[in-house]
Amino acid sequence: MPRKTPKKRPLWKKSLFVAGLLCSIVLITWVAYLDIQVRSKFDGKKWSIPARVYGRSLEVYEGLPLSSRAFEQELSALGYQFVKRVSQPGQVAKQGHRYHVYTRGFTFWDKVDSAQKYTITLNNGQVSHLKTSDPSQLLMRFEPQEIGSIYPAHGEDRVLLRLADIPALLGETLIAVEDRDFLRHHGISVKGIARAMLANIRAGGMVQGGSTLTQQLVKNFYLNQRRSLWRKIQEAFMSVLLEWRYEKSDILEAYLNEVYLGQNGPRGIHGFGLASQHYFNQPIKSLKTHQIALLIGVVKGASYYNPWKHPERAQARRDLVLQIMASHQLISADAFKKAKAKPLDIIENNQRRLGDYPAFLDLVKRQLREDYRDEDLQSEGLRVFTTLAPSVQAEAEKAIAERLKKFSYRKQDTLQAAAVITAVGSGEVLAIVGGRDPRFSGFNRALDAERPIGSLIKPAVYLSALNQPERYQLTSLLDDSPVTIDLPNGTQWQPRNFSRSSHGDVLLYQSLARSYNQSTARLGMDVGIDNVASTLSLLGLKKSVPLLPSLLLGATPLSPFEVSHLYHTLAADGIYTPLRSIRSVLDAHGVPLQRYPLVSEPRISAQQIHLMHYALQATMRTGTGAKAYTILPGDLIVAGKTGTTNKQRDSWFAGYSGDHLGVVWIGRDDNGPTPLTGSSGALLVWADIFKQLSTRSVAHNPPEDIQYFWVDGHSGLRSHERCEGAQLVPYVKGTEPQETAACDWLDNPIKHWLRKWF
Repeated sequence: MPRKTPKKRPLWKKSLFVAGLLCSIVLITWVAYLDIQVRSKFDGKKWSIPARVYGRSLEVYEGLPLSSRAFEQELSALGYQFVKRVSQPGQVAKQGHRYHVYTRGFTFWDKVDSAQKYTITLNNGQVSHLKTSDPSQLLMRFEPQEIGSIYPAHGEDRVLLRLADIPALLGETLIAVEDRDFLRHHGISVKGIARAMLANIRAGGMVQGGSTLTQQLVKNFYLNQRRSLWRKIQEAFMSVLLEWRYEKSDILEAYLNEVYLGQNGPRGIHGFGLASQHYFNQPIKSLKTHQIALLIGVVKGASYYNPWKHPERAQARRDLVLQIMASHQLISADAFKKAKAKPLDIIENNQRRLGDYPAFLDLVKRQLREDYRDEDLQSEGLRVFTTLAPSVQAEAEKAIAERLKKFSYRKQDTLQAAAVITAVGSGEVLAIVGGRDPRFSGFNRALDAERPIGSLIKPAVYLSALNQPERYQLTSLLDDSPVTIDLPNGTQWQPRNFSRSSHGDVLLYQSLARSYNQSTARLGMDVGIDNVASTLSLLGLKKSVPLLPSLLLGATPLSPFEVSHLYHTLAADGIYTPLRSIRSVLDAHGVPLQRYPLVSEPRISAQQIHLMHYALQATMRTGTGAKAYTILPGDLIVAGKTGTTNKQRDSWFAGYSGDHLGVVWIGRDDNGPTPLTGSSGALLVWADIFKQLSTRSVAHNPPEDIQYFWVDGHSGLRSHERCEGAQLVPYVKGTEPQETAACDWLDNPIKHWLRKWF
């Protein structure tokens, strides 16, 4: 029987089969590739987490100098809400001098502090009583204010939250508004797409999207924002893969941390954790219903619903979210009415916002880079605890802003200013203002503007002389007549007093207090320019200076930060301490990486420093700094020195109390002349700041071998307190004058600015 020849399959069917097979292989390969992409990023490190930077924590104990003004500034900076009765963390109630505070709790570098209630009583500028639930607890501390972060070049910033950290109402409302089928679909929602198409047809335009939360996460997390069919196909496949691989809770948590919710300059606000601070200056757990509704409303379009630029638009969107809350029975009808009646409740544009301390953060970054790479600071989620004191920073900014307005004599004045405030003893930098606009993150004049310091250098000249007690005491007579000094290049240097007048023989401390140039130049040449340069080095100057006579009157250019090093050594009784802005650094899990302990070194003898304290206090009472006491309380003992450069190009002041040191500079970026001297410019800014600080007087603790004597204010010879013109002056034991001046006896004891100490 003949065999049948099998029928051949048509060629087109074979081609179709091969094409289908190839397409299947390509599709499977492509889906496998997408799956690898989905897993690699979702399982690995999802985000580059910037280092979070915190200010110093306010630590409260009985006896702490603290004014009501400063305390309330600290609370406001932290976003505490003033209420009639505290009921939850983040609230404070004021009753006269008593504050009832409910802290939020915080994970510090040494331990976790839980939220607790405290009662703090302030009287006469200090904490008179501290009451806690634990009688053995003698100190309380507030959570530090987050002052910024060190984010990557792409500008994304976020505060990572776990799902457990999110208020239940926020998660439930987000699903109700953005993806009501989230718990039922598998990445894409046919029902949602159909519902959106129907709404768009009815409206005659695009009013609603059909993307699920998973699709939105995929678009933001893996893809770009371009609208194309290919991107939508990728988005759909990756959404299904994401749902297949991971739990709904993981996807929702990632979305809550990824979603874009606003912009702060170059910094993108991602995730609800950071957005809560950005809009309300509140941790997310403290948000009220109407605030949660606004954040969810902003998800639809952070720029379009920007509440600062478009408040009416943002409120309408918020109210719609509130209505959805009520319709889904997430809130009651009564709660809906109350929430809808609330204002937007966002912080004011002029209030503290993220990244408000660019000059201080500049210093922090510079000091961090000595120990960490930029990649670590931008991606590893480090927690950096710094020394910034928000209330001190606020006072410095306010003083500069208000004084520069008064100093400006034309509409668009170019006067600039900078200030550095430090804690005496610890060397911690409490505040930095880098320019007229403290929010500007460009040129940092506090750190980088090196300008001649003028008479601020004079304490180094006089300290060099007092280091030779056998030759110089505070009452040694100096010649303040005109002086000419021959220079190596054949020219002559003829320094003049600011007043262009001479004063004959003057006491050494009076020459410093009144800032006489001629007598200072003579003294500096006598003790030796090299000795003055050595004294500057002991005080903390790291750079070398030219050994020229002009050094004696401050021709050397320094920044306010460099000047702060010099004067901090004076204020800290001759102990040199490098100024620091960082206390400690923790990793993302709270494990301490590095501490920045106090480092100090005694450099100037206690006797010399005590004499210098006296001379600089005399500057403030009877010399060029006396105008400060038109602002400061008369019983606050401070010390300091004014500085003015040629043609009044620079106005300087450096001064200190027992707790704080401040250096202020005013000038023009183009080095042009100003209408200001040190005493009419920078001194007044400094006094405005120190008037508001919770600070104490310079301590009067004469070291061993220091004795006080009454001397004649003209000749420097021994006198008596009942003699006209007598001054009370300290001496190193054995160097006091032996001869006695003639005495014009007075019936009443002489009033002397230092008399209160005796």
